[in-house]
Amino acid sequence: MTRHYAFEVATRGRGTYDITSQVAEAVRGSAIRSGLCHLFVHHTSASLILCENADPTVRGDLESFMARLVVDGDRLFQHDDEGPDDMPAHIRAILTNMDLTIPVTDGRCALGTWQGIYLYEHRTHAHRRRITATVQGEP
Repeated sequence: MTRHYAFEVATRGRGTYDITSQVAEAVRGSAIRSGLCHLFVHHTSASLILCENADPTVRGDLESFMARLVVDGDRLFQHDDEGPDDMPAHIRAILTNMDLTIPVTDGRCALGTWQGIYLYEHRTHAHRRRITATVQGEP
């Protein structure tokens, strides 16, 4: 059995946005007891990550690392049609992936104790990001 769900996340700009509850709701609503939940963000300048959910400094440190690794306005980049964060946002998304697959066990996301699912917005301005959750498995 396969079920598809779509939802949007409004961002305020660069940073991480916890979407664990939206994904858990999709899995619950699917009636799948055992299987997989595949998540896909329909954008090239945002990504999905599985990350520590207890201490927000982990995600802050991730952003500090990314800021050092992929610098806004770097002269290396030619693509800047939408501003100095344009090409860096694309690179960040490629490095962190636009999809995730989570196991489903007993009708729930089988996440570790300290794991959360996050949309990672790589642009500095607010956006609306569309995510599709495909839940497959046995009822």
